[in-house]
Amino acid sequence: MPSAEIITIGTEILLGELVDTNTAYIARCLRNMGIDLFRKASIGDNAQRIAAAIGSALERANIVITTGGLGPTIDDPTREAVALAFKVETEFQPELWGQIQDRFARFGRTPSENNRRQAYIPKGAIAVENPVGTAPAFIVEAGDRCVISLPGVPREMEYLMEHAVQPYLKKRYPDSGLIKARVLHTAGAGESQIDELIGDLETLSNPTVGLAAHSGQVDVRITAKAASEAQADA
Repeated sequence: MPSAEIITIGTEILLGELVDTNTAYIARCLRNMGIDLFRKASIGDNAQRIAAAIGSALERANIVITTGGLGPTIDDPTREAVALAFKVETEFQPELWGQIQDRFARFGRTPSENNRRQAYIPKGAIAVENPVGTAPAFIVEAGDRCVISLPGVPREMEYLMEHAVQPYLKKRYPDSGLIKARVLHTAGAGESQIDELIGDLETLSNPTVGLAAHSGQVDVRITAKAASEAQADA
């Protein structure tokens, strides 16, 4: 099964000014496609640090998904960071610029010159049109690995995950299978008590079993990887 890592980009996330909901959404999508998510990270608006994080992630995972940093301003560095990670330049895509202009025209507005920055993507990247926003996404492939860069606006990210990214991943990694999770809620016993009862199950590799303690409740999470839903249920 392919593996993935998620990198959310934005200093506002690191400062606690913005709550990251994108990672949870992407994680659920990956789980439903049978793709293992091994790690997630948040990086500020610094091209060098983002490039380093992408390079490190590509050493471990087949798929790296970034969100954020695709806006028109100077502090939106994802395009440059991905290009830096792959040691290529960014290049202007007239077709993307036309899409951006069309989007602004639909809103009755005229794009400013800095919006042209959004029409630049790393050389050799696959452009992904964004019909619900002004920030195009893109995919860079390298052998059996890829970096998928999505906008940080949740509505735009979710639309592109559903309509572009998931179909792409299913085609590129057709034998992913699926990952199915079930959560059992328990009450009246502490986490250590539950652990004593099912500790042997927590050592399994598939399905995996884990505990999560809450106020007055302990959840038992069971997660199975399989080629089909029927096999996962079994």
